[in-house]
Amino acid sequence: MKRIRLHRLSSQLLSTTPARSPPSSTRICRAAQISRLQAPLCCQRRWQTTSSEAVLEDPDNMEEIPILPPEEDRITPLPSPPPERALYSAKLAALHARLSLSSKIPLQTLARTLIDPSADADPRFNNANLAFVGASILQYHTSEFLITRYPRLPMAILFSAMKGYSGVPALHQIARAWGVEAAAAPGEEVDPGLLQFSQDKPTVMMSKWGYVRAESKEIQKYKWRRGLSSAVVYDNAFGEMVSEQRQQKTEEREGTPPEVSAARNTKDLVVDNPVGNAHANFVRAVVGAIYLHCGRDAAKTFVKSHVLSRTLDLSNMFEFKTPARELVRLCGREDFDPPVARLLSETGRLSRTPVFVVGIYSGRDLLGEGAASSLNDARVAAAINALKAWYLYSPVDTAVPSDTFMEDAAPYKPAYVDIGEIIS
Repeated sequence: MKRIRLHRLSSQLLSTTPARSPPSSTRICRAAQISRLQAPLCCQRRWQTTSSEAVLEDPDNMEEIPILPPEEDRITPLPSPPPERALYSAKLAALHARLSLSSKIPLQTLARTLIDPSADADPRFNNANLAFVGASILQYHTSEFLITRYPRLPMAILFSAMKGYSGVPALHQIARAWGVEAAAAPGEEVDPGLLQFSQDKPTVMMSKWGYVRAESKEIQKYKWRRGLSSAVVYDNAFGEMVSEQRQQKTEEREGTPPEVSAARNTKDLVVDNPVGNAHANFVRAVVGAIYLHCGRDAAKTFVKSHVLSRTLDLSNMFEFKTPARELVRLCGREDFDPPVARLLSETGRLSRTPVFVVGIYSGRDLLGEGAASSLNDARVAAAINALKAWYLYSPVDTAVPSDTFMEDAAPYKPAYVDIGEIIS
């Protein structure tokens, strides 16, 4: 009786067993990857040969024609995760629930808000378009809130306040407060719930406002003084000068796709802080996604709850060079009596720590008072407090223009806006 050789039997079974087709999910991901990269479809058949190249004989020419195996394993990896993986990300679902977003916003859109243009340059998969819409909405609601709430703010303080609410540092802190984590490096294998941006490539921030002046190079070179008219007309939403050199660097940067560099009307700026700007673009993209799927009322409520509800001390933003002179000019413009400084109280005049309390009066009205260790410092402090009391005036019941967008809303009554600061 002969013994059965198991190695021969196993080799026969393995050779006769048909090859198993890949799972459906794998085929879907592979097909999506090939179509996204615009690569030709390759054959799924594997040649049964042990050599590196198979040889086929042509019966007519009797020449050996080499047949190369298909290049299935040479497909370039995607720069960002495919949108189909957003449905299986626990981090993304937790972020969606943490922000109390509506069910109208799909997880694929929320995953797109986490992809920075520096990670994926394709505008169909990054958050550049959503961030542009969200930036416009943030600037609109922030500006109308500040102008109607504080109608006497100087333009320089107004620009600083807008940056304090909707600037890059503020939005960076908001994104960190939401619990958004950043990926070490962007790629196809990254979880869709992580913020993806590249540290090597500069991040592009699109700003709607601002025009490049013809003398911008001379202004930067010789440090010429710019007035508030330049900040209003030629600069961006935060009063910062749009640089022509930085814009040219953005357009001439190597590796920039044409669809990104062609947006000249948006005044692309290369931001020096890629981490902070990536978080800020994510917050802007979330606002843009809410506006896209839920409407302007939901976007306004979201901005009011997460951005405008933050505390910002405007009194610390003022810096007066000649407060007494500015107070005199203010009283002359408003037809008030000339301001007069009067000593209200004092203690320890002959001691090491004297305290003087000085009040500024216009007729019989007390405009402001200040305390200091000398009479001159107390007079300056009183003038500063009087100017702050004038500029930080806030009416009781204020309505913003966006309130009229609601259904059955009353006609808008124009709000009072002061003519401007005294001395710029």
